[in-house]
Amino acid sequence: MTATRFPDAASLRERVQTVLDEFLARQDHSLAAVSPDLGALMEAVTELLRGGKKLRSAFCYWGWRGAGGADDADDELIVRVGAALEMFQAAALLHDDVMDGSDTRRGRPAAHRRLAELHRTQGWKGSSDAFGVAGAILAGDLCLSWSDEMFTGSGVPDAQLARGRGIFDQMRTEVMAGQYLDMFEQVQPSTTVARARRVIRYKSAQYTVEQPLVLGGSLAAAPAELLARYSEFGLALGEAFQLRDDVLGVFGDPTETGKPAGDDLREGKRTTLVAAALERAGEREEATVRRLLGRADLDESGVADLRQVIVGTGALDHVEQLITARLGEALAALDAAPVTPAAAGALRELAVAATSRAA
Repeated sequence: MTATRFPDAASLRERVQTVLDEFLARQDHSLAAVSPDLGALMEAVTELLRGGKKLRSAFCYWGWRGAGGADDADDELIVRVGAALEMFQAAALLHDDVMDGSDTRRGRPAAHRRLAELHRTQGWKGSSDAFGVAGAILAGDLCLSWSDEMFTGSGVPDAQLARGRGIFDQMRTEVMAGQYLDMFEQVQPSTTVARARRVIRYKSAQYTVEQPLVLGGSLAAAPAELLARYSEFGLALGEAFQLRDDVLGVFGDPTETGKPAGDDLREGKRTTLVAAALERAGEREEATVRRLLGRADLDESGVADLRQVIVGTGALDHVEQLITARLGEALAALDAAPVTPAAAGALRELAVAATSRAA
């Protein structure tokens, strides 16, 4: 066995990207054989997958390493599994942007907007917006199918792969459940912090950190004690990560987040931040939230008014305290985990980076 490699975050992202690029090139060739008209669909998927932090593949990789996975040949296989997780995230993002009516993703037009613009510029018949939405849904469906193809074809031996199959399947089911709950909360007359945190768990927290980490550990035959610690770490960190994302969605710099500030407010997202504001609001503040939240034409003045309510009610401070507490719980679970030192260091760095105010 050759010397064990422990890549830094940038080199690991590059390796995952290489796997994705090679897979997408093969799929592009296959789709071109069906029709050259499929090129725009393929371009939308390819562009989306060129961006992002590749967090899920990183947690999967270090879950593997932390459980003792160290053989260089198998190291390449776990990178392929991580790439399958990134393909699944692409499916979730494509569908999420359609449901939310988002204009941008990672600083560029969302896929449904991109395809709608193609329709308009070509002067095709029918509704440009309907064409864009349908195309993005199909692109998401392709990514969902391809994620399974990548996982199954990763090269991990069947006996090992079987240990992770249940986790992989559960992850994909629960994200869809979380997406529905997110949509459901937006149409309810009221919400609570507890319900908003339930959405976080199933829509984001588990599939961002816990399930990729446990998947990597399971593929390396991690003992039950380590998998339990991975779950504790992953759930706490995954919630902290999403809470930070919610804060950035309202108060973040668009040049850093890749989306206009206040988009979550325009979309009427019942985030923990909004739920905490409503639970603490007086009549006047509550009326402001009810009047402005979910308005597609919400301007900068309206965003500023909602920010003022969020800050004034103490909701922002409450969510910041939750982030700090959940990050602390995650790191405590990591400290108690029987994990290799290199993996412990990498997971700690990932945890801090994922919850940073500049995340």
